[in-house]
Amino acid sequence: MARIGVAATGSFGADVLARLAERHEVAFCLTRPDRPAGRGRRIVSPPAKETADRLGIPILQPERLDASLALPADTIVACAYGVLVPPPLLERHLWLNVHPSLLPRWRGAAPVERAIMAGDNETGVTVIKLVEELDAGPVAAQRAFPIEPDDDAGAVYAKAAAVAVELLDSVLARPLSFRPQQGEPTYAAKITAHDREIDWSRPAEELARTVRALSPHIGARATLHGRRVTIWKARVEGGRLVPVEVQPEGRRRMTYEAFLRGLR
Repeated sequence: MARIGVAATGSFGADVLARLAERHEVAFCLTRPDRPAGRGRRIVSPPAKETADRLGIPILQPERLDASLALPADTIVACAYGVLVPPPLLERHLWLNVHPSLLPRWRGAAPVERAIMAGDNETGVTVIKLVEELDAGPVAAQRAFPIEPDDDAGAVYAKAAAVAVELLDSVLARPLSFRPQQGEPTYAAKITAHDREIDWSRPAEELARTVRALSPHIGARATLHGRRVTIWKARVEGGRLVPVEVQPEGRRRMTYEAFLRGLR
């Protein structure tokens, strides 16, 4: 059992944090500050903070990172943290970054979503040494797994979290060694409003991948029968994209059949 810190913010990082806490001593969770969110601008905690609080793990939420921040662990696992770590802290600690892709493919903010959108048949997890350049550090461990035809982003992130903890177990249990990343990098840009919009002129298979890539956490947006909806699930039939689960604006999720009945 290793004593580590964990830097995490989003849901994927929260999942990895919970799994690590079952197998290692987690000295603290470093996460982003609470922020207003939603139409009501209600103050919301990061998912990783909620997980750490539930597990009784000390929580650090500095407004900014600098050399004055004391982090009580030599090794820190960063996973979906979303904050640039300044050089003094990179030099003071060993930072192991968990990235849910086969680096150098899909460096950046949305590796799982971009892999599904691109039609990749596999992805994976890479554990790297954190460096100043985005997701460019040397590799400590890497493992691939398939993206199944019906996998949405939630399913892929869950697989990645399980693989990540197994890789970290092996990395933390042996003398550290790193190898350079191999191959030309590709970049997974942050998902934008444009990425979410369903363009019905595009091929149905491409649209289905977009729906899968954005579910269950973001959602694809479309106009159906003159109504704005979020599409959470869809399938391809006869060369057409057929919605399965939708959410009209201001309403709950429902089956597409229920949505059509409401129109009548």
